[in-house]
Amino acid sequence: MSVVVLLLLGLGLLEAEGRRNRCFFNRTQEYCMCYNLSEETIGSIIQCLPAAVVEFQGGDLEKYIAFPIGDLDSSTIETLGSLTIQKIIIGSVVVPEILLARVLRFFSYTHVQELAFESCIFQGTGNWSDMDGQNLPIRSLSFHNVTSAPLTGQEQAFSSLSRWLGTLEELAVTSSRVTGLPCAIGRMFRALRSLGLAQNSLGDGSLSPAFCQGAFPQLQELSLHHNNLRSYHSVCEGVELLSELRRLDLSHNELMADPSSSCRWPASLQHFNLSNTGLGEVPTPLPPSLEVLDMSHNHLHAVDISLSSLKKLFLNQNLLQAAPSIRNYPVLDTLHLDNNSITELPRDEVKLLGRLQDVAVADNPFDCSCSGAGGLQALAAAGHLGQGWPGDYRCHSPAQYRGWPVARVPVSVLRCDPAAVVAPVCVALALLGLAGA
Repeated sequence: MSVVVLLLLGLGLLEAEGRRNRCFFNRTQEYCMCYNLSEETIGSIIQCLPAAVVEFQGGDLEKYIAFPIGDLDSSTIETLGSLTIQKIIIGSVVVPEILLARVLRFFSYTHVQELAFESCIFQGTGNWSDMDGQNLPIRSLSFHNVTSAPLTGQEQAFSSLSRWLGTLEELAVTSSRVTGLPCAIGRMFRALRSLGLAQNSLGDGSLSPAFCQGAFPQLQELSLHHNNLRSYHSVCEGVELLSELRRLDLSHNELMADPSSSCRWPASLQHFNLSNTGLGEVPTPLPPSLEVLDMSHNHLHAVDISLSSLKKLFLNQNLLQAAPSIRNYPVLDTLHLDNNSITELPRDEVKLLGRLQDVAVADNPFDCSCSGAGGLQALAAAGHLGQGWPGDYRCHSPAQYRGWPVARVPVSVLRCDPAAVVAPVCVALALLGLAGA
């Protein structure tokens, strides 16, 4: 059992001033939180052994660099194999990479599937030779707000981890000032399905080298939001070799559309997030097989595109004065148009909107004439208006209804279409006259 304890200590349990050095186990949540354990209070870590998730916060491992870590005996291997820990979180720790390299191989005897580092500093370089040909059960690896040496130039060191990296399925490196990924490292992630690189410093020129030929061949989800991307065309060129890509998030990048772009997006791309990108027009080309397109929180004045496979379209928080024609999206089931400048939904469009499952047009300056209010009321009565109805649907005009809830505006036939009432009455009177004669 002592080796197990030392292993966990080696991942971040050290003393710190002003805080209690012990672990707290929540049996209901199967979650164990440890704060800066010292060797004197190491006994409290025993209560974490039944946990599914263990989080370690605080410490400095530099004084443990020379700590001897030998091979495990059969009883310790059996103990590690019996643990139920599925995820380990390491937070606010200074990690010498040489120590991490020596400890990491012990995970091969556990069932830990997720490993996360948060607000950590990685120092020095590690000797990863002990990991040559070594496989690990870890399938999800994440780094958030970490500091380390640039990846460029470390390709040889990573080659010792290639067997494990080749089985990794999820990787996230966020808020860590990443400027690029070497091509050779990307080729090691042969089974990776999800890659998160949000809130970093990636620029237009950093994508093509990272996603070179043979890199990330199974990648399906890529998150690049909150980076320094500028050119829509350059991003398209940067990811065009990702033949299995299904989801791409480019939100919160200040993108510029290039009208002459001829790049082809991966044909597999189905979910595309371009929200909060400062776009004033819909960029082209768009991925041909899109099912979900999010262009909310932009500066769009009009949307005139046709996508035969599109199912969900999010255009809220733009400058639209009219809803896009639903005829361009034959299988659409969701349309969000909240917070635009739409005054009315034309009658023919209302009929088409009636076939959708989820329509949202809240917080627009509605003209509550008969057709304007009547169309929205009809959609609501059929159950098609989602969140926001009726409270967020208010009239902007005419003056007598300004500020009124759209749901309260009278749209009776007598008021809105008196001709429809007068004409039948006249016909009836004429028939009565003929009968009397």
